[in-house]
Amino acid sequence: MATSHAKSDLLKLGKTLLENGPVKTLATSRRIRILFNNVYVADTTSALYVWEHEYYPYYYLPVESFTHGLHTCLPSNDDPQYWTAALRVGARTTDRILVFGDALSPSCKPLERTVRVEFAAADVWFEEDVPIYVHPKDPFRRVDVLHSSRALEIRVDGHVVAQTSSSYHLHETGLPCRFYVPATAVARDRLRESGTTTACPYKGVASYYHVTLKGDEGGERVYGDLVWYYKTPTLECAGIAGCLCFYHEKDGVEVRLDGNVLQRPKTRWS
Repeated sequence: MATSHAKSDLLKLGKTLLENGPVKTLATSRRIRILFNNVYVADTTSALYVWEHEYYPYYYLPVESFTHGLHTCLPSNDDPQYWTAALRVGARTTDRILVFGDALSPSCKPLERTVRVEFAAADVWFEEDVPIYVHPKDPFRRVDVLHSSRALEIRVDGHVVAQTSSSYHLHETGLPCRFYVPATAVARDRLRESGTTTACPYKGVASYYHVTLKGDEGGERVYGDLVWYYKTPTLECAGIAGCLCFYHEKDGVEVRLDGNVLQRPKTRWS
């Protein structure tokens, strides 16, 4: 169960949306299903993309699409336009649920009688029969994976750690180009499995390596989680399976393409 503080952030979100409206919304005919405690609790072809902020959308589902487990209650926040609810299946419960009522303002009209389920509170979300990760994919974001035979060299603090003339360049809307190199093009003695994993709705689940270099005084310098790779990426990014990518924006990392040093990008991971 969520704490009262956790519920308060949902109520704050609801209030913000009603006062300012979402950044934008977009109806979709994709079949969206939610699996919770091994039961499909919602099933709809009338879901709504809702951008609560500018970065990526959430799925809001019609109240009528919930066929099992949704327990609504009278608003507890003195505003009949939105409230929190609970989802119960068997012995499992979550109250990371936000429900919107009727007669909303024109800027919020698309949210009427919709339900927002915290993405991580469910077991799995499905678009048609395909599971989705982290959050829905932005329909206005594109990912292209292009093979390149251009000479590519990667250095870490002046040490050459990868060289290849066969790489994949991944272009993702709003992010710098990422360079994925074959595992055999990297100095394997410089890599150490880190145990870290992250998930991306566009590419899948990533694993990470530390990069280790010998220090000036014979010691070892470790660059934590500097390299990532996808064992089983999503279908649209299948070309990068098993290839390694370096955080180009990190201090000490230098990428040379066709002999030219590329400018280090600035991102939230810099």
